[in-house]
Amino acid sequence: MIDCHELLIIFILGIVEGLTEFLPVSSAGHMILIGYLLEFNSDRAKIFEVVVQFGTILSVIVKFWRKLFSVVGIRFNQEILDKEKNSCLSLWHILLGVLPIIVLGFLFYNQIKFFFELIYVMNALLVGSLLLLVAEYFAYCSSSRKISITELSYMQAFFIGCFQCFALCPGFSRSGATVSGGLLMGVSRHSSFEFSFFLAVPVIFGASILDLYKNISLFTHHDVLLFFVGFCTSFVVGLCSIKYFLQMVKNISLIPFVVYRFILAGIIYWLVYNP
Repeated sequence: MIDCHELLIIFILGIVEGLTEFLPVSSAGHMILIGYLLEFNSDRAKIFEVVVQFGTILSVIVKFWRKLFSVVGIRFNQEILDKEKNSCLSLWHILLGVLPIIVLGFLFYNQIKFFFELIYVMNALLVGSLLLLVAEYFAYCSSSRKISITELSYMQAFFIGCFQCFALCPGFSRSGATVSGGLLMGVSRHSSFEFSFFLAVPVIFGASILDLYKNISLFTHHDVLLFFVGFCTSFVVGLCSIKYFLQMVKNISLIPFVVYRFILAGIIYWLVYNP
């Protein structure tokens, strides 16, 4: 029998994941908050949160499939070849960008789970907001020409990956950390977000596989429909949000996201200390 209540919760989680994964507001923090509000925060519930992330991975692949293939040297026609013949972005940039978070994620996997509580999410939201403010101020004050994604050096890719490690704390935001790192490295706003999307594929996929492997005993074949609903929902919403967000970042700064994060942190503070 399908639990309609759980089905609705998974649908909501899929929407939240698709909307927030690529915004600098922390999808993990939102998932934890939604789980708390809906009383859906058991160990089994964590598996569903992992599954919906696969939908967002697929949305990135569908949106950027040509560029992702070109990174590994596969191009499909002469037009694409001509457009990207001067591009220096390669698989090495992606590997260097994900190396720091892979190393720390494996070394501190059990310790990271300790921070999956609302109070730590609130603190990470606040600290992450300060990083966004610093990065935005630096980008605003810098008069030098902004680096495009095709001009990214190996060292810059690695340092952006180091910033991404902050996202091991739920609430910090993976995209927020990588975009902040990109801006501080002198990369343009649009290219910082685009590189963040590229890094999302191996990072989210690897983390999701690891979580499924360690918790696979918690679900049964009765959960297949729930998985399917969460996956499809996050995929569709993620695909729409990427398209809209890429247009939006050309015209706005990070300040609105900082304001939103402070408001969200205030809501969490009220929930924690006024249950």
